Amino acid sequence: MKKFLLLLLICFAQNSFSQNTKKDNVLVIDEPTKTPPPQGSNPNEDNSIYNTAGIDIRPEFPGGVTAMNSFITQNFKSPKEGLKGKIYATFIIEKDGSLNDIKILRDLGYETGKEAIRVLKLFPKWSPGQQKNKTVRVLYSIPMIIN
Repeated sequence: MKKFLLLLLICFAQNSFSQNTKKDNVLVIDEPTKTPPPQGSNPNEDNSIYNTAGIDIRPEFPGGVTAMNSFITQNFKSPKEGLKGKIYATFIIEKDGSLNDIKILRDLGYETGKEAIRVLKLFPKWSPGQQKNKTVRVLYSIPMIIN
């Protein structure tokens, strides 16, 4: 009987502690709004968010990946000398090519997440993604390499 009660107590404790979720690991700047997302040149009613792996034409930074990396290195101002590493960010590329819902998944500390969001907001408009000849919203994730 004692073993059964001990087992029940352990299961109850594990269940109660497993319900806690942490939201502190993600830095969110853009709060969700009730307004519809911006439309591109081909407006459609589909406001679903697609993954880059499942669409026909992926969104692209003007000039490609190398231009995006050089844009980041030119505009990112490191808050501390000698700071190296990767900052992981996700955002939604809207139908008009603008960025929305920017989130920092992992940063280096020292306010590098806020600086990464500032740089991402400076990005020019992307060429939007397409699925079945319709412009769609796409969730995109990038590692920002800081040297």
